Amino acid sequence: MNKKKTMYSVEFPIRCSPTILYEFLSTPVGLQEWFADKVDQREHTYFFTWNGSTDSAEILEHLENEFIRYRWNHLGKDEFFEFSIEQSPVTNETILRITDFADKADIKDQERLWNSQVSDLKHRIGA
Repeated sequence: MNKKKTMYSVEFPIRCSPTILYEFLSTPVGLQEWFADKVDQREHTYFFTWNGSTDSAEILEHLENEFIRYRWNHLGKDEFFEFSIEQSPVTNETILRITDFADKADIKDQERLWNSQVSDLKHRIGA
């Protein structure tokens, strides 16, 4: 029996336009820059490779320059990970919000992992 995971979100200010950021979140070339060693796409399925092992995810929903939601094919129907892009009305800063699921005990580790990934992303963008 699978224990229900907890949804959590992390936010990162990114110094770039939503259009550029969306490219890094939604295209195999962009995702390969920071998220995985290799990324391939067939239709709505993306194949992410790390250290020789591959995981596949479906795109569930997306709205250009606003958000993209993926679901790992090995996970439950109600679990997903999502990249959403917002612009702060006050600072006009671009904010990347990542929503993901993890066991309560693993959330801190998962947040650290996202911090590390997004640090690579910022480096690639030059932000």
